[in-house]
Amino acid sequence: MSHLIEVAFRGNRKEFFSWDGDAPPPLRAGVIVEADRGEDFGRVHATGELAEVRCAGCAHGCGTAPPPRKALRLATADDERLDRELTADNEQARRMSMERVKANGLVMKLTDAEWQWDRRKLTIYFTADRRVDFRGLVRDLAALFKSRIELKQIGVRDEAKRLGGVGRCGREYCSASWLPDLRPVNLGVAKDQKLSLNPQQISGACGRLMCCLRYEHEFYVQSRRRFPKEGKILLTTRGEEKVIACDIFNERVTLRTVDGDTRVVPLAELKGEMGGAEHSGGTEERGLAASTAEYAIETAAAMAELEPQSMSMLDTMEFEAFTVAQLLEGAPALAEMVAESVGEAAAESTAPAVPVQAGEAGASAGGEAGEAPKRKRRRGRRGGRRLRAAEERRRTETDGTADGQSAVDDGDDVEGDDD
Repeated sequence: MSHLIEVAFRGNRKEFFSWDGDAPPPLRAGVIVEADRGEDFGRVHATGELAEVRCAGCAHGCGTAPPPRKALRLATADDERLDRELTADNEQARRMSMERVKANGLVMKLTDAEWQWDRRKLTIYFTADRRVDFRGLVRDLAALFKSRIELKQIGVRDEAKRLGGVGRCGREYCSASWLPDLRPVNLGVAKDQKLSLNPQQISGACGRLMCCLRYEHEFYVQSRRRFPKEGKILLTTRGEEKVIACDIFNERVTLRTVDGDTRVVPLAELKGEMGGAEHSGGTEERGLAASTAEYAIETAAAMAELEPQSMSMLDTMEFEAFTVAQLLEGAPALAEMVAESVGEAAAESTAPAVPVQAGEAGASAGGEAGEAPKRKRRRGRRGGRRLRAAEERRRTETDGTADGQSAVDDGDDVEGDDD
């Protein structure tokens, strides 16, 4: 019978293997497993149902597929002794590799070195700000250690996971102790929890935001759904009040009235006040929208009786939140003013063009017969060149009006006809 087991190696590296036997090996027992081109030594980390759950959810898991490699046997006393010797040789290999890095002039930091149990492969982990061409370094290390060399670039979070340490909470790093996978943490998580946005206060030893910021984030998101959003205007028994702050732990809301008075009210009491203010049976948003629309229609009716110059910027801002139909329903005088303005604009746009003599146009525009008439420039893709050509033609034809030439402006071009 095959069992699924999770095996932990040096540097908090974990992988899943299948175990052929009647019963899985005990926890923390040393086992020899299949490795890349050889064998490796590790200790059992999880078995049974826990291993199946972790295999389906961890980043290093294989999902529902069976693991590709097997655990061969339990480790003997000689295997344990050889593993202790390799642990001491790992640090020496890292120091020798650092010397070759400096000799090749590479900008990289060697985090850890790990010998495979049968010494057939040496894996070196490093961090760097950018991609590094380490082909020459690999050749030097292969000639130095007489073994297969593998270089792996990891991030700063993975570096902290491999090396381990103690956090500011006094406990071992979560990534090195129990965290199954490293999920990204952004600054929005700290904003949702109302934490300090100073990176020095919310960053871990790796220099990135602490992984524990994600633990309570879902609780904050679920709890804030029961509270009104900060900055929202609520209609209570005391009138319109603005939400200043929400205390999700004590379930209290801080409100501020139009006069500037601030009060703290429990969430249950606030819902009761909002329900009492909406005795008509509508929801919170409906009651607030109805009162605001009623105010806008009254303002429109009052402004219809005033001169257009008396409109202020504040009144204009009030009208931008409603449609024209809603405003005209409560302001008949304003509707008549809009209709008259639209009619006058339509009459002006449909007025026929009247030919103008060049001499008369020059006299009316500039006061002198020889001065060119002023035209309204058209804005468009072709307006610039056509208007310049028209101006040149107009000047030529205006100078020749004494010879009996006339000019007609059709809005686009100017043409001259000889008598």
